[in-house]
Amino acid sequence: MTASLGSPERGVVVGAARSAAVAASFRDLGGQRVAWFRIAGGKHHGAIGEAGGAAAERIVRLATDLGVPVVGVLDTSGAELGEGVVGLHAWGLLARAFADASGVVPTVLVVVGACVSGPALLLGLVDQVVMTREAFAYVSGPDSVAEFTGIQVSRGRLGGAAMHGNRSGVASFVVEDESDVEHVVEHVLSYLPSNHLADPPVAECDDPIERTCERAASVVPDRANASYDVRTLVDDVLDEHTFFELWAGHAANIVTGVGRLGGRTVGIVANQPAVRAGTIDIEASSKAARFVQWCDAFNLPIVTFVDTPGFEPGKDLEWRGMIRHGAELVHAYAAATVPRLCVVVRKAYGGAYIVMDSKGVGSDWCAAWPCAEIAVMGAPGAVQILHRRRLDAIIDEPDRAREESRLRREYEQAFSNPYVAASRGLVDEVIEPASTRAVLARVLDQLWTKRETVVARSHSNTPF
Repeated sequence: MTASLGSPERGVVVGAARSAAVAASFRDLGGQRVAWFRIAGGKHHGAIGEAGGAAAERIVRLATDLGVPVVGVLDTSGAELGEGVVGLHAWGLLARAFADASGVVPTVLVVVGACVSGPALLLGLVDQVVMTREAFAYVSGPDSVAEFTGIQVSRGRLGGAAMHGNRSGVASFVVEDESDVEHVVEHVLSYLPSNHLADPPVAECDDPIERTCERAASVVPDRANASYDVRTLVDDVLDEHTFFELWAGHAANIVTGVGRLGGRTVGIVANQPAVRAGTIDIEASSKAARFVQWCDAFNLPIVTFVDTPGFEPGKDLEWRGMIRHGAELVHAYAAATVPRLCVVVRKAYGGAYIVMDSKGVGSDWCAAWPCAEIAVMGAPGAVQILHRRRLDAIIDEPDRAREESRLRREYEQAFSNPYVAASRGLVDEVIEPASTRAVLARVLDQLWTKRETVVARSHSNTPF
């Protein structure tokens, strides 16, 4: 391609004369037709006025009608002040167009400079956001923060790309500069169908389906409290070099991304024991819930790898709404109609086990490795609760330790292993770790044609 993604000179132009700050066209991106627009320049640094907002709104609505992805490039100072309240309504119309496109066609916004004031909210309406390293986005700027709170804060610290890639989770990707944008956007869209009525693309695969996953099997430590990087496991199970992580810097205790299994696109959700022991907190729950909902919207089967000791405890988490945000993940999985496969790798304790796509919330197929511990809680904590009086009554410390060890083994044998769950139909198959790839591919092949009848209603009341 001779022109960059952000350049206005290629493709079939739409609304060319409407505004100096907005350009829009249909163009080819990696062999896929997309609706593209750019808001930048003009008299007031990409300020969105009535004409520019109308041009951008039109391309988004045309894309929704035609069933093609939307890619927007932003460098905007906000609403056009010279047009007064009309300027506010201009970006409001664009916001509604994006809301209508949500779940119908893939939507991506790229911030290459400023994205401030009301139009910054557009970033929260789309599927994926890419920011260049020097870009920034915020609703209220440093001056407003200082005036209202008395706290001085820099533009970058308030709404810089690094902050949005790590802390807020607004940015799915942070790239060095605009020259890197096209590759990232093209790569994301290559995993997706053009719209919600199409199946995701199937790629050629020269990685044998029956290949054993020795690397995945060996990376998980024998000790339940030892850490490891779950991405090594995911990389080995999926087709070679196809795993593409999304929101990698945000809520790193849970991993989300897309990849391929036998050439078929799948969404991946996995607890990350290398970060916060793989516990689930508010940010991890919200991140995974949004990802699951996105996969379901565009017909991507979901494969979940479970290794979590539970929800992260903490007064601050409970005060901030752990119940409500934890329910987001439950709701997303329970509402998803795409094929859903789950593998319990090691620990699966308590409510966190249930929300990670257990059979109870509707997983289509669940497997477990032989070392998996599926229980209300780990044996040490359970023994303390169930047998505290009995252990306290043993005065001799070595005798107490021996009895506690015996009770732990007894609990593990009775409750904390995959065979007990399998005997109750909560696990479909206990599989050898090295066979994970082959087994998942076989099951996915059987579930690929799954279709569910959705209840007729306007929409559910999700626990946002």
